[in-house]
Amino acid sequence: MAGVQVMPAAVDAAGLRKARVGAAPSGGSGPGVSTTSLFAGDWRRKRARRTSCSVRALRQARSRGGLGIVCNLGGQYEDTFDDVQLQLMNYFTYKAVRTVLTQLYEMNPPSYRWFYNFVAVNKPTDGKLFLRALSKERQELAERVMITRLHLYGKWIKKCDHGRMYDKISDENLMLMRERLMETVIWPTDDTNTEKIG
Repeated sequence: MAGVQVMPAAVDAAGLRKARVGAAPSGGSGPGVSTTSLFAGDWRRKRARRTSCSVRALRQARSRGGLGIVCNLGGQYEDTFDDVQLQLMNYFTYKAVRTVLTQLYEMNPPSYRWFYNFVAVNKPTDGKLFLRALSKERQELAERVMITRLHLYGKWIKKCDHGRMYDKISDENLMLMRERLMETVIWPTDDTNTEKIG
């Protein structure tokens, strides 16, 4: 994409606008550098606007002659994969809730009804918050979910073949790039006039 530049995550867009018109940036360690994150998923920080990577936002930035943010949602993985670990923990909490619901459905219908209603109100998407709320209501169910979560993770670790997973991801990436290439290639048609060289 000609004309679109990548803005590093540590650069403050407002500071760049001020720097372009000659005003000094409002803070940070250099021109346009801010200590706040531009990560769009960082909902805990209070900001006037979140950054976006929509096509319209990129076109508007390009038409104004400014920098465009080319999707900074990916994150940088220099040291840790804490976000991946958190997602795994949340997913195993979700799987454990489903497993416990199935068990309660078969063995204890009144507890099933209560737990089903609790899950409908308190979504298990954030495992830690869900288990805190559940332990305040019914400690024995919270412990059961925690034990089931740990058991499911142990099962997954034994069955997960990391080399095979790497190959699957690599093959899928290749397949998707191949599909995209086939969509973008303009194939010659038979009815075009071809000149004979000779």
